[in-house]
Amino acid sequence: MFHALPPLIVSACLLLLFPLGALASETGQTVDLTGERVGYTALVIFVIAYLLVMLEEFTHLRKSKPVILAAGIIWGMIAFIYAGNGDGHTVEAALQHNLLDFAELFLFLLVAMTYVNAMDERQVFEALRALLVRRGFSYRNLYWLTGILTFFLSPLLDNLTTALVMGAVLLAVGKENGKFVSVGCINIVVAANAGGAFSPFGDITTLMVWQEGLVNFSTFFLLFIPSVVNYMVPAFIMQFTVPHGKPPAGDERILMRRGAKRIMFLFACTVVTAIGFHNYLHLPPFLGMMTGLGFLQFFSYYLKKTHRPRLIEPESIGVVGQSAMEDPQDAQFDFFHRLARAEWDTLLFFYGVVLSVGGLGFIGYLALVSEALYTNIGPTFANTGVGVVSAIVDNIPVMFAVLTMNPDMVLGHWLLVTLTAGVGGSMLSIGSAAGVALMGQARGKYTFFGHLKWAPVIILGYAASILVHLWLNAATFSVAAATG
Repeated sequence: MFHALPPLIVSACLLLLFPLGALASETGQTVDLTGERVGYTALVIFVIAYLLVMLEEFTHLRKSKPVILAAGIIWGMIAFIYAGNGDGHTVEAALQHNLLDFAELFLFLLVAMTYVNAMDERQVFEALRALLVRRGFSYRNLYWLTGILTFFLSPLLDNLTTALVMGAVLLAVGKENGKFVSVGCINIVVAANAGGAFSPFGDITTLMVWQEGLVNFSTFFLLFIPSVVNYMVPAFIMQFTVPHGKPPAGDERILMRRGAKRIMFLFACTVVTAIGFHNYLHLPPFLGMMTGLGFLQFFSYYLKKTHRPRLIEPESIGVVGQSAMEDPQDAQFDFFHRLARAEWDTLLFFYGVVLSVGGLGFIGYLALVSEALYTNIGPTFANTGVGVVSAIVDNIPVMFAVLTMNPDMVLGHWLLVTLTAGVGGSMLSIGSAAGVALMGQARGKYTFFGHLKWAPVIILGYAASILVHLWLNAATFSVAAATG
């Protein structure tokens, strides 16, 4: 009996929506459904799905699951309304447009994640961690060193990966000092988000803006000084609470595995290829990244064919009574294993967000929001508000909503929303992937309320970075400023 309930529930919902079928256009034109039951239902479904995303830490339900389900239901309801009037192509065309947006970003991110996983497997990040631990820096030195390294690595590796690497360093040297770990983690989160804001590779939101062709690759660097201000203001104030003294230096030495440096070089070549394809050949950046993935595939073939197991004496690793054995550190590189270890939950979450927000935009909600914000309030205050919202709601759906609205803005305002969406998540520990990841990594030492205590100085840095951008890049707010 119970197995029949889901179809019955779906049928009841469709019957409830059926009278609205007359609203759909038979000429291929979209209609405004924001004031109808199908619109309200879609909005409620999206809100419920996103509440489940925000509660992931407590429910342990992966964030991709509710948004994927929501996307399917929202577009299914829309298609049902249009199909009722014989228009089966308008919805299909809109859905394919949204799918194309996702596919380009998916392929780009998949390549970036694969390269990062490859460098991780070759122990690039572990070697960096061991090097910093051996140096015997003071707590104050480590505070600034991890923050500055995070700021400059984030534009290349992405803010989440960089935060995790620097968080591992922080925990390795300061695990006995909870106060240092807490303020150090906040410093890393702010630095990761600020550093990711001035590079297309630093955050998914900057990548989306770049791929839409709204801001040139080189133009992003106009945000460098505002990003520095966003990081330095809270970092300078928080440094006075860093404990004095020096943690005990370790003596761990980790060597990068064979091919590590060449993989880093290939990653740099891949980034250059993506930039060249987009800027000079006017091709989507993902094509350059996928070409770079081919670089890694051929190099992985070379590593596999030339791999010779390294033998060691068993006593050197604590094994007694055996003959010479293969060194467990001398791992053979497996390309497809690195590809499989991409962050699939994040990629699928992005799919659900793009399609769900695209569905709400097709219904007409984003046009209403665009009118209320960018026409009535003005782009400066609207884009400032985007950053505040991204401290509560993930910046990916927020930025995708802005791009879907496509408000009529000059270059300066597109740079402003790129900045605010990127750094706004620093206000709360749950406002960015970097903060959420570090809360899990430094569980009990870096907490929501520990971060909240420093929210006023982070907000001060947020406001200062906006003012610096408005002043320093005033020329980009001219109507004549190029947006390409």
